[in-house]
Amino acid sequence: MRTAKKKSYLLLSIVFFFWYAQYVYIPYQTPYLATINLSTNFIGIIVSAYGVSQLLLRLPVGILANVKEKHKIFIVLGSFLAGFASIIRVIEPDGLGFLIGNIISGFASAMWISFMVLFLGFYPKNRKSYATSLIIMVNNIGIFLAFLSSTLLFDYLGMRLICVLSCLSGSIAFILAIRLKYPEKIQHDFSYHNLFSVLTNPKLLFFSLLALIQQGIQMSTTMSFTNQIMSNLGANATMIGISSMVYMLSSVLFAKLGASKWINKLSISTWIIVSFILLALYCLLIPKVTSSYMILLLQVIPGMGTGILFSFLTFEAIADIPAYARSAAMGLFQAIYAVGMTLFPIMVGYVSLQFSMIQAYFILALIAFFAAGLYVVYSLKNNKIG
Repeated sequence: MRTAKKKSYLLLSIVFFFWYAQYVYIPYQTPYLATINLSTNFIGIIVSAYGVSQLLLRLPVGILANVKEKHKIFIVLGSFLAGFASIIRVIEPDGLGFLIGNIISGFASAMWISFMVLFLGFYPKNRKSYATSLIIMVNNIGIFLAFLSSTLLFDYLGMRLICVLSCLSGSIAFILAIRLKYPEKIQHDFSYHNLFSVLTNPKLLFFSLLALIQQGIQMSTTMSFTNQIMSNLGANATMIGISSMVYMLSSVLFAKLGASKWINKLSISTWIIVSFILLALYCLLIPKVTSSYMILLLQVIPGMGTGILFSFLTFEAIADIPAYARSAAMGLFQAIYAVGMTLFPIMVGYVSLQFSMIQAYFILALIAFFAAGLYVVYSLKNNKIG
């Protein structure tokens, strides 16, 4: 048991450096691309490129991981690509370089399936919910400290050297991943017929759709255009960085809450409904505020969405999936929500260019309200409310 815990801690360390590498440049990506005179439409394409490669790879990676049970290979490869993507950004710090870099970063994140599945393998069934919240919390801690680093250093280092930090962190994750060991192997009788029946599981598909909406809103607001809105309001690099840090710190705290007994004060259904409604209100308010300081306060809302909402959506999606198909199910789940990460930034970039950012965020608010209503119907049908 102690050996398994030690192995799980090594994997958590890899998770930390992996996500640090993936996100250290993110708070300044959209404002930086705007300063080199790229249109909001092209910026939306660059941001969405991160989701495109995940959309294409996550399901194949999940199936391959299920068949071969070689999660270490994918973790090592993902860690390497996380660092390599920023080498491209360092060499070509323009629109094309960031486009290619985001595609490669998306390839790296497609390997996240194996991180999740291998980590859950260290815990018994009755601890899976705790393990899910724990690994997402460490994921968020890595992103938070990445945001903190870039906030403190961006004015002194600039985008190129911030991307060097990403390279270094990816290299550390890669070196640690080489040392990774497996938990005790879970025996299962794999068959493609059983796998297909799992991948058409209505519950898996439903919660994947909700995750598509949550991740799409997060990627097109907090991770991109909200920072541009702050920049347009006159916020400096430090203020933009602090905004991203508030978001990630609240994500960490809410993820910690999700791994504690306090989460049981409200039902999972209540948490999911309230979180989507708050995301909708966030989208309505952000483009209308006239102060960067108000945006700092509002960033707590998507932090809740990442820390609690996404944890619950992930857990609910795969809670009933048998061990023999968990990797493939996670791959399908992540591939579906990658659609949101791909399409939503493009939509926001296009609508804001043709009309205004207010209209773009209003559409996102309507989608979030739709998700809340959809889940209410699902919960009533399955007797989850009451």
